[in-house]
Amino acid sequence: MIKKDDIINLIKTCYDPEIPIDLWNLGLIYKIKINQKQKNVTILMTLTTPGCGMATYIADDVKQKILTIDEIVEVIVDITFDPAWSPKMMTDEGKTKLGFKPKNTEKNWE
Repeated sequence: MIKKDDIINLIKTCYDPEIPIDLWNLGLIYKIKINQKQKNVTILMTLTTPGCGMATYIADDVKQKILTIDEIVEVIVDITFDPAWSPKMMTDEGKTKLGFKPKNTEKNWE
């Protein structure tokens, strides 16, 4: 069985090359959809800026790491800019790593 927590843990090993925070804690992951029957995962995510030249690199990194889960045969990464990313989307852990004071009221966008 494909577990969402396993996917999240792998996403936490994927980083925006320009910011030393993982994609999950940056709040860039909007949705994780698991299809157990077809053994695939669809990730809906964003980037910190629409003009990010690293979009392909970041999406490929997410795909390759999630594909290390034996049960998964396909990973689809869709990138959206609706809603546009803002620092408010970061988890409290991400905010702390960047030196912001977390409010402890933020939830992940998923």
